Amino acid sequence: MSAAPLPDPDPAAGPHRPPHTAAVARAPIASVDRYARCIEISKRVRWDIDRDVIRGRVFDFDQKFLPDGLSRLQNLRFLDTADKRLLSQIQGRTYANMFGLVERFINAKLLDVSRDHWLGDQVALEALVRFSEEELKHQALFRRLEHLMATGMAAGYAFVPQADPVARMVLGKSTWAVLALTCHIELFTQAHYRHSIQPDPELSSLFKDVFLFHWKEECQHAVLDELEWVREDRKLSPQERDAAVDDLIELVLALDGLLLQQSEADVRYFLHVRGARTPDELEHLKAVMLKAYRWQYIVSGLEQPRFLQLLSGLITDGQARRVTRALASVV
Repeated sequence: MSAAPLPDPDPAAGPHRPPHTAAVARAPIASVDRYARCIEISKRVRWDIDRDVIRGRVFDFDQKFLPDGLSRLQNLRFLDTADKRLLSQIQGRTYANMFGLVERFINAKLLDVSRDHWLGDQVALEALVRFSEEELKHQALFRRLEHLMATGMAAGYAFVPQADPVARMVLGKSTWAVLALTCHIELFTQAHYRHSIQPDPELSSLFKDVFLFHWKEECQHAVLDELEWVREDRKLSPQERDAAVDDLIELVLALDGLLLQQSEADVRYFLHVRGARTPDELEHLKAVMLKAYRWQYIVSGLEQPRFLQLLSGLITDGQARRVTRALASVV
């Protein structure tokens, strides 16, 4: 991860503060126009779980859930088509549950930062209140998905992380770090849908629709994350920002620990359904599942140009190198 300058595609971008180094990109200025635009989009794309998304449907378990571009199962040549389809469904179930998990702390943090707008910018406040309402709806949607998947899959699946304890851990870190992680998540969510889920003709139509409608609202959420992250950054001293960078590193490494636990649980569930494998096959399967989860929830976000641009505009070259070193084993 580098702090090299990157062009800012946002026409609302402007100077942030004197840069740490000449190589730091400018960060965007929060503006009433951008908050208002998020409100306008929120009104236009608003959807209902039953009327627009579920529409009385159930999952077709003869179809994949997660696309190959995310599941990374192509190299497991010792598995047949049915095995790979089941693994895509297991990963898809975990994918939905992971979003339900992270949206618990995302919603709590956005409600928290909305305090700054209570007696000030009412346009910004409305945008964040709408954000919160949509995140609550998304959590309800993913709970519905878990129920629908559980009715058609064999017993024994377990989603290991618990939303409230994880949220308490995350919210114990600095607001700057939580907003950085949130921005990272919202950006990779969009990339996953556009580049992997939407183009794959072999996926469950219900699964695709869930993430189509999710994507429609996440697009403006990413803008609000960015605005609030940069606004929070302006409050910090250099020492506070340096500590916040450490918090961000700790959050990403904690996420990696959860991914290790969940990937192992998902492999156990696969073996429970399909039967034992040779030791070599088992080790290969574990490695592929962990690598896929790291790609889905960490690496694909770190590679998003907009995230790199924003982060490099807020931290020094030295801090960027510290992040790179700390996350080398994950990336």
